[in-house]
Amino acid sequence: MTVLEVLTAAAGYLRDHGVENPRLNAEHLLAHVLGKKRLDLYLEFDRPLSDAERAPLRDLVRDRGAGKPLQHLLGTAEFFGRSFLSDSRALVPRPETEQLVELILEDPRCHHDAGMNVLDIGTGSGIIAITLALQRPLAAVAATDISSEALSLSRENAVRHSLNGRIAFHEADLFPRGEGSFDWIVANLPYIATAELAILQREVQHDPLIALDGGPDGLCLIRRLIEAASACLALGGMLAMEIGHDQAAEVVAQLALQAYRDIAVHKDHQGFERFVTASSPRRLLGRG
Repeated sequence: MTVLEVLTAAAGYLRDHGVENPRLNAEHLLAHVLGKKRLDLYLEFDRPLSDAERAPLRDLVRDRGAGKPLQHLLGTAEFFGRSFLSDSRALVPRPETEQLVELILEDPRCHHDAGMNVLDIGTGSGIIAITLALQRPLAAVAATDISSEALSLSRENAVRHSLNGRIAFHEADLFPRGEGSFDWIVANLPYIATAELAILQREVQHDPLIALDGGPDGLCLIRRLIEAASACLALGGMLAMEIGHDQAAEVVAQLALQAYRDIAVHKDHQGFERFVTASSPRRLLGRG
């Protein structure tokens, strides 16, 4: 069979098993097996593939058809134009999380010459902390996660991007001890309600439960974060969170209850209210 014939057969199998974008998935998997870039396949459509080349592809296609995430099969995920290690130790990076990073980078105080302190809470695979460290080389970046497995992955990703020792990783339940104050605290915490976990897409169910379960209404950790973050924010510091598509009103109410200022809701590219930012509470500025 030629490259084109193998791609067509693999895409058909994935389509029959309910995989979105089956042809694109098939191309990624075959390129991975052949050690090539996906677009290189277009120059080799007529090349015959040996049994030795097709055998590992069959296993990968079968696993993808069963719902295993493409990123786990490839071992990597793309985020902010970079490749990160991705496996079952942490949440698969979501495209919308790139917008959370952009909200921070677009802040006028977050310019290239700023020596700001940044804390990424619930870092998972480390994509947010690492991206901010790469985009803002003068920033001091710290990251926490309650999962030692997730932290092992985030540290591997830091080494992958030549940041070993640049980011301070801490195993902690939200905040590290004795780390001072931060100009930005960013968090993409679990926000799925416990009752909804069983009906998530099958790919998402391969993510660690601890990275998904946000308690009865999905906001248990986010409420704790909002209450505790004020003590860790520098004067005029900012808090940025990714939340569930229907949680903005409650999150805004919680921030207002804790006297945060400049509360703003931001939509993702799909039009969902996905992010909330706020500046440090008035009491930190001596106003009450």
